Amino acid sequence: MQVIENKEFRAEIDEHGAQLTHLINKTAGFDYIWNGKEWGKHAPVLFPAIGRSNKDEYVLNGHTYSMPQHGFVADEDFSVISHEPNILTLGLRADDKTREMYPFDFELKITFTLLSTGLTLSFDVSNHSDEVMPFSLGSHPAFNVPINGIGKFDNYRVEFIGTEDPLNVYEIVKTPAPYRTGKQEPLTNSNGNLFELNYETFKPGLRIITNSGVKSVRLFSPLTSHQIQLDVDQFNNICLWTKEDEDCSFLCIEPFNGLPDVLGAPVDWKDKEGNLFLQPSSSQVYQYEIHLS
Repeated sequence: MQVIENKEFRAEIDEHGAQLTHLINKTAGFDYIWNGKEWGKHAPVLFPAIGRSNKDEYVLNGHTYSMPQHGFVADEDFSVISHEPNILTLGLRADDKTREMYPFDFELKITFTLLSTGLTLSFDVSNHSDEVMPFSLGSHPAFNVPINGIGKFDNYRVEFIGTEDPLNVYEIVKTPAPYRTGKQEPLTNSNGNLFELNYETFKPGLRIITNSGVKSVRLFSPLTSHQIQLDVDQFNNICLWTKEDEDCSFLCIEPFNGLPDVLGAPVDWKDKEGNLFLQPSSSQVYQYEIHLS
């Protein structure tokens, strides 16, 4: 376990999966990150897939490969590249095991930087292969709701900043794993760009916002001055999720570059909706910031 901190915050990151496990407000003495028993994760990294692939497989260049839900890096041990008091960089490079699932010489470096206003996460993806590399990338942080134990889950709101359009989501079908149907539907319990938290809204499954133009996502309640805001303009989709079968005190706010499969046959990743494509011998950085108060 690696620790970074400054005067305002303390963060703990597990090298296994490069997962943020604690993000503590030192002044008020509470943790923003979920650590409950009902869901045993905290903030998984999603790469090179998002969601569950049809038959847990995908197709590339005529070959069929296995692909676990959300990819495989959450189950890999990252190496410490650098560690300063408030900055940590972890790295993962492709090996024989990963190439059986994903035939690319990739490198993923994740940098966690604590600021006086919160935490920045930076994902540096490199393609050391000699062909174009398709991939998806996502972050899956689970935030305690209520924040600092103030109020209840349904006292909180999510505001989508940067768009005034009504909120739409991808329709989800569960088999029991969740897949997209390819259709869209309005996000229930929302008014313009404001969504009121309600457990019933999540019974069908995860809610992936389809609207473009969202720059930031703010979680707040009129009962407290504590709030969480994610600046996500480098990510194309935002997913909201909490457990469908239990009323748990957390909400995942997930920046996605990529999408789960539409239910059907395994998908050719050269044509998959939402995938990113990285040219040979090149890299790209995707970053978002968590503002905390």
